[in-house]
Amino acid sequence: MSASADVLAMAKVEVDLSTIPEGKNVIIKWRGKPVFIRHRTAEEIAEANKVEISSLRDPQSDDDRVQKPEWLVMLGVCTHLGCVPIGEAGDYGGWFCPCHGSHYDISGRIRRGPAPLNLEIPAYEFPEEDKLIIG
Repeated sequence: MSASADVLAMAKVEVDLSTIPEGKNVIIKWRGKPVFIRHRTAEEIAEANKVEISSLRDPQSDDDRVQKPEWLVMLGVCTHLGCVPIGEAGDYGGWFCPCHGSHYDISGRIRRGPAPLNLEIPAYEFPEEDKLIIG
């Protein structure tokens, strides 16, 4: 009972980070879901770190959500009803889900709206300087 080749192919995805400019998002597909990859600026990292953790609905520090501060990697699925939020939108400079009005900050943490949890962080690693493997 081994996994088929098509299933194994979707288990991991490799991303060349050198193609993503600072301050920009890309969306890739992994296991049938969108994954948001954001190359954050120093200002965005500072903004994410100055948020008072106790004020968050789903308290999580930025450091707990990233392996390298400049790279934010998360599933692009709203934790309310599974919609796909829009990047670089909303009241907190992160993501906005227009379906029901959830606002996420530059760390993907829920700040306003009906979503109960932060955007999910998938398993990932940086095997080389400009390479990301998700899965």
